[in-house]
Amino acid sequence: MIALSLAEIASLVGGQPHDIPDTGRLVTGSVVIDSRRVEPDGLFAAFAGAQVDGHDYAERAIASGAAAVLATRPVGVPAIVVPDVTEALGALARAVVARLGTTLVALTGSAGKTSTKDLIAQLLERKAPTVWTPGSLNNEIGLPITALCATEDTRHLVLEMGARGVGHIRYLTGLTPPSIGVVLNVGTAHIGEFGGREQIAEAKGELVESLPADGVAVLNADDPLVRAMATRTKARVLLFGEADDADVRAENVRLTEQGRPTFTLHTPSGCSAVTLRLYGEHHVSNALAAAAVAHELDMSVDEIAVALSEAGNLSRWRMEVTERPDGVTVVNDAYNANPESMRAALRALVAMGKGRRTWAVLGEMAELGDEALAEHDAVGRLAVRLNVSKLVAVGGREASWLQLGAYNEGSWGEESVYVSDTQAAVDLLRGELRPGDVVLVKASRSVGLERVAAALLESTSGAEGQVSGR
Repeated sequence: MIALSLAEIASLVGGQPHDIPDTGRLVTGSVVIDSRRVEPDGLFAAFAGAQVDGHDYAERAIASGAAAVLATRPVGVPAIVVPDVTEALGALARAVVARLGTTLVALTGSAGKTSTKDLIAQLLERKAPTVWTPGSLNNEIGLPITALCATEDTRHLVLEMGARGVGHIRYLTGLTPPSIGVVLNVGTAHIGEFGGREQIAEAKGELVESLPADGVAVLNADDPLVRAMATRTKARVLLFGEADDADVRAENVRLTEQGRPTFTLHTPSGCSAVTLRLYGEHHVSNALAAAAVAHELDMSVDEIAVALSEAGNLSRWRMEVTERPDGVTVVNDAYNANPESMRAALRALVAMGKGRRTWAVLGEMAELGDEALAEHDAVGRLAVRLNVSKLVAVGGREASWLQLGAYNEGSWGEESVYVSDTQAAVDLLRGELRPGDVVLVKASRSVGLERVAAALLESTSGAEGQVSGR
């Protein structure tokens, strides 16, 4: 964080200093919400959660070197007391970003946000110091904490923005106003909370509405709901995709034998060949969005192509490919799931497993509302149509709909199976996997299917596999 005194911070967030012997002390470390991650001269933000109250760890945070605690009540150690810690974090981020001369890139979409953000970050970091959202900390707490990681040297700030309803992205852009806004797609993720794709589009479009007239809206030309957002912004529009009129587009797209996309990248400044280290054709769209941002920030097409071809995964459990010593390949994509990402992952599995047995270990896709039955059924049927060797559906009622869809497709019978929990899935796989098999593990985060992937990698003589695409 840029250096600010405790007195300055109190003023910026509308807080009152308590038990602070020296309000002139500078805060130069990170702002954290976990007392175990406190840095010297940092700031600990205490949140009162359903299970844990951060105020109970205030003394530990100060003992670990924090300059003060951001809290809603006095805690007996140096603290800045505010009515609402979330609002205070937002106010602090807004003030810090306003002081910095950084180019702020924000992106949103129903699927691919984190992978695209990681690609943008890796491209821009080649040009100048860049700070970006770690993992998918894209809400009203994670976003300001990321913004507060920026320093005087930071030239690019890349922020992922999530939404659970209309108005959420508008709030986030109010904290950290972007000059470049990227909208990837409008799908069915969280459709149960939004009520429909039109409502999702309304929420995602708040990003481009926030852009200034001299800003740039980077929009997916292949998604009609995203393309239509061009009418909702006063910024210049740059289209990406495979459409003929896209400003940044891909041609001659194909997958290598390993399931990695290769294509010809076209930008307004020329064309160049790209072969991604990432797995799955869905990453082509992500790469094009990243290329569009890099083009706007004066990277040449050759620089962009090289950077894309060398970029890897920065966030865990997203198409994380590990080959075991016995030749079994485990694809851990268990961080989250929605219908669009499930379909993309299944297609990637089939491409990677050409000539090999393929296993799809799938769990529930959460927050689909009235669409849950139809969407789970459709994913199960797709696994059959793609000739995945075996589907293992894991979890509760929604997971059973995956298996039912596969069964009702009519060609599998015993080649699809439903198990009630992760341990049953592990036991099944340990008994039936053989060298050369490819196993995809994917579900919504709440299911915890990463435990299946971890168990499969721990089960081979204690040896560590080699992680690919990192």
